Amino acid sequence: MNTSELWIGGKEQKSSTGEYFDDLNPSNSALIARVAKGNADDVDAAVSNAKETFEHFKDSEVRQREKILCDAASLVERDREIYMDLLVNEVGSPQMKAAFEVDYCINAFRAAAGVPRRLVGQTMPLDRPGAFGMSIREPVGVIGCITPFNVPLLKNVKQIAMVIATGNTSVLMPSEFAPQVTVQFAKTLNEAGLPGGVFNYVTGDPAEIGDFLTSHRDIAAINFCGSPRVGQHVANIAAKSLKPITLELGGKNPLIILNDADLDKALEAAMLGIFFFQGQACMASSKIIVESEIAQRFIPAFVEIAKNIKIGDLSDPETAIGPIISSRQADRIKSHVADAIEKGATLLHGGDWQGNCCPPTILSNVNSGMAVYSEETFGPVTSIYTVDDLEMGMQLANDTSYGLSCAIFTTNISSAMRAAKKSGAGMVHINAMSIQDEPHIPFGGNGLSGFGREGTDADLDIMTKWKWITMQID
Repeated sequence: MNTSELWIGGKEQKSSTGEYFDDLNPSNSALIARVAKGNADDVDAAVSNAKETFEHFKDSEVRQREKILCDAASLVERDREIYMDLLVNEVGSPQMKAAFEVDYCINAFRAAAGVPRRLVGQTMPLDRPGAFGMSIREPVGVIGCITPFNVPLLKNVKQIAMVIATGNTSVLMPSEFAPQVTVQFAKTLNEAGLPGGVFNYVTGDPAEIGDFLTSHRDIAAINFCGSPRVGQHVANIAAKSLKPITLELGGKNPLIILNDADLDKALEAAMLGIFFFQGQACMASSKIIVESEIAQRFIPAFVEIAKNIKIGDLSDPETAIGPIISSRQADRIKSHVADAIEKGATLLHGGDWQGNCCPPTILSNVNSGMAVYSEETFGPVTSIYTVDDLEMGMQLANDTSYGLSCAIFTTNISSAMRAAKKSGAGMVHINAMSIQDEPHIPFGGNGLSGFGREGTDADLDIMTKWKWITMQID
């Protein structure tokens, strides 16, 4: 039986509890591994190790950090199939999604490798005669990282690559549904030559160890990705000790299709935007807003696409929808759909589940009294709304507490830019799907979608601090 331990100080460590929990394949509930169940003592050990390591790593040579990051990228490239298999078996990723995540990881490591030589400051004139002023960026210390189940490799590299690039250290708490991806990630970093203690992880029950990690006195900053409910809780903890924090939370993302849109491209964006990784994506297009004229062609064509999407067998590269990650999440999806139908929504497609797989589900006649209207379902479920014009469409798009991603399809540049300006989302995509991410862009949203931004340059806001230095020359 495969057993995985904690990773502290560059090596495996048994947990203080001596206890383990099951890591299960979401497709068939088969046991993947027994995973060490850490506690507060383990978190404390990891943070202490990271703090001690930081005193040396903060002054590491630029070329050392560059090489580690470049070597890590090459190792992920070499071990592509290992990572692909983990993402398919541990979190139920269709092969297309798994491939996207591996490619992202490789690119993110290489993007971060360009950062160490760009940690530049400023020189500035001062009022005092004979005085010279400068500002420099310094690493902040130990960064607490919390990653979700849906894109575990992507979020691991997104958070940790920049920790390395900026000369910080880290303690990661991975999702309890995706620990083996993190185990392999640690092996990659270790083989790439990362000094022990720069990257540490503690697996376990998030409810038991999450608060201790985020409130630890030696955690200098927090990078969190997860649900709005937990994100708000973590933000409250961080506020008590004035810790800087980045929150990447959920979304209720609109896809707006105007009458002049390219129908084929809009259909493809709608299909990928909501059914990618069975809708378990924060940027999923769960609100499809269509102008009335094109709606007559879009709706039946979209339903037909949904009917032909392959479900279930993740060994088939053509399969687009795999299992929902847990019974708790499955219950949430079922309750949202049932609530909508009970309150008058029309089910255009969907219905019988195939084991743990939810079929592509399309609703119409959805109103604000239904949970699916305002809450993130986090499954392959979308609602179609027909509107008279762009103004009405933008009102509907912005009628949400979230503000992550927005997509609009139109051939009119004026309409496109008007929508982009009016959108309350942190990211707007014109003639492209709502699911977009690259390592170097400022990724993030507003409202319940979080605050702060991720990305090689944006990460400097939380992973470095400014210091002003003056020198009297005369």
